[in-house]
Amino acid sequence: MTHILNKKTKNIVSFIVICLSHLTLFAQTEDASKGKYAMHIAKRALNKYDKNKDGKIQKTEDEKTWLQYKQLDANKDEALSLQELVKSSNGYLTSSNKKIINVLYKTVNGKDLYLDIYYPSAKNIKEKLPVVFYTHGGGWAAGSRHGITKGTFTAVAQKLLAKGFCVVPISYRLVKKEGTSFMRDCVIDAKDAMRYIAKHATKYGINPKRFFSFGDSAGGHIAQMLLLSSSQELQGDKDLANYSYTMQAGVSWYGPCDFEKMSLFNHDDRPNFRDRFGARIAGKDIQGEEKLKRYREMSPINYVTAQSPPMLMIQGNKDTTIPVKHAYYMQERLKKVPAPIEIMIVKNAGHNWRRVEKDVSPTREEIIQKTVDFLVSHQ
Repeated sequence: MTHILNKKTKNIVSFIVICLSHLTLFAQTEDASKGKYAMHIAKRALNKYDKNKDGKIQKTEDEKTWLQYKQLDANKDEALSLQELVKSSNGYLTSSNKKIINVLYKTVNGKDLYLDIYYPSAKNIKEKLPVVFYTHGGGWAAGSRHGITKGTFTAVAQKLLAKGFCVVPISYRLVKKEGTSFMRDCVIDAKDAMRYIAKHATKYGINPKRFFSFGDSAGGHIAQMLLLSSSQELQGDKDLANYSYTMQAGVSWYGPCDFEKMSLFNHDDRPNFRDRFGARIAGKDIQGEEKLKRYREMSPINYVTAQSPPMLMIQGNKDTTIPVKHAYYMQERLKKVPAPIEIMIVKNAGHNWRRVEKDVSPTREEIIQKTVDFLVSHQ
């Protein structure tokens, strides 16, 4: 009888331990928006994919969306209601460490802008933490901070967390979609996100003198701008204007460095080359000196000095979107300054490290490790 009771007691204790562990993991995630952001995303998805406007996304309406969200179909009716969509956890890193999601850092022109804060494990927290800010790609017109949850970027983030960094993916306004027509506003928003974290550094246990940047494509450009321009340049929200920070290092994956020298975007030296990004920099109506001024303002290469913080610029030699010419051009500038900027050329790599004809060299895994090692070496 005693043996049976002991066995039952052990089972009950084990059950309680399991429950408490799950509660602990759940408690590690704080939704700063208290559900507001999740409701906004759910309504946006419903508005986009509910073709017959019956208040649900039917499996038959959009097969791709259904595959992405089918696990939310609690009642198994092959339709997703607003209440079910709200419960989606897509877009966030899987981690048992503390994280604060959906932090509203500013509202501009009616658009709420958010960031997420992922913390390293408690054993890696010895003092106020360094932060790597992630800026997503998408041509300044697409993408989201939730790109951090996709393969290659997740690998970088998880390795950085293991090394004791906080990782903060940033949302910024998208050109022609969210209240702006210019990439300048994308950069300003990202800088305001850093100013916000600097303002609330004590609250979040963060060291504003240990900021780092990392991004890809358009986000690689923004990462360069965050790193090379001072915290007082490109001001946005007046309530954040007086908060400063110190950049330590940054990594740009296939990000452009100069818009004034438009031939850098001509990957095959065609005679009639189109200015692909001009409308996103200056608009269609701005010409002459003002247009040139805006091109120069958005070109990271113009901020490089001998005092610039270290940067690693990684480019693929078969990239037709952001040609490798950008890396070589930056390399030329470095000889004149000089500045602590390292260039790494990836062979057989197109945009997003896409394989072109032969295997990418160095490998994607080696690119990831090089990125992490570079940031850690300047921690």
